[in-house]
Amino acid sequence: MNDQRIAILFAGQGAQAVGMGQDLAAKYPAAAQCFSRADEILGRPLSALAFHGPEEELTRTKNCQPALYVHGLACLAALRTELGEFPIQAAAGLSLGEFTAHAAAGTFDFETGLRLVAQRGLFMQDACEETIGGMAAMIGGDESAVRALAAETDVDVANLNSPGQIVISGESSKIALAVSRAKEHGIRLAKTLNVAGAYHSRLMDSAYLKLGEELEKTAFNTPRFPVICNVDAIPVRTPEEIRESLQDQVTGTVNWTQSIEYLIDQAGCEIFLELGPGGVLAGLVNRIRKGTPCLSIADCASLDAALAALRA
Repeated sequence: MNDQRIAILFAGQGAQAVGMGQDLAAKYPAAAQCFSRADEILGRPLSALAFHGPEEELTRTKNCQPALYVHGLACLAALRTELGEFPIQAAAGLSLGEFTAHAAAGTFDFETGLRLVAQRGLFMQDACEETIGGMAAMIGGDESAVRALAAETDVDVANLNSPGQIVISGESSKIALAVSRAKEHGIRLAKTLNVAGAYHSRLMDSAYLKLGEELEKTAFNTPRFPVICNVDAIPVRTPEEIRESLQDQVTGTVNWTQSIEYLIDQAGCEIFLELGPGGVLAGLVNRIRKGTPCLSIADCASLDAALAALRA
């Protein structure tokens, strides 16, 4: 394996896919243990939902968040089976993936993280059901234009995913208004997203408060390697910083562009490993800093391809 500085990235909600983790669990006992422990801790067959669906049930916020957490850590377990305890320079995760990054860094153990993520998913699903919210992607507009549109239509900026790809979030009627006015602000394409609610907006306030209470009861360790938080795009180290960042993220903006820039420019990361289904993060990394290698690992085939590239 080469000696490049590796950053690991974990997927967020929306990346889930029926079948995720099934072949990894069949081949790697360490990956299988992640899923069996999750079933035991949660007292329900999360693994069966991840492996076999149905898709509609897996997509529910209360299910897909813990399923993605477990899958991300199962991918890491399989990778470590092949490579041993390889050095990790830093980590980050998109939204929900930030919790997975902290588990990988030892900020909390597998069970603590899973319970937090399961509660977060439930709290956010409740918030979705209590409000009428939505999200829309703004493609091909600069940040100042999208912020001006969001202020004008009284919605929030949810995700700064990459240059020219920004997501807004808020009441459904206001999102529709923002989509209709996007071209007036020089935004090339505005597209309503198929989501259950207004994530990363003020409509998640109830989830923000409930998760805050759970985080206060949780003990945190110092991460073994830097974990870059979504909200401020900087490493968080102390229990107070970690609690605050994980709570603020529920209603705050995911600064993904800045997070990747920090990992490259400040942390000196040279190669990225995306642990989770979908390959979305690899695409974002390439748009943020063209040519930066990012290998996606979701199943046995993609793990084999990544191992070949890392050992080259």
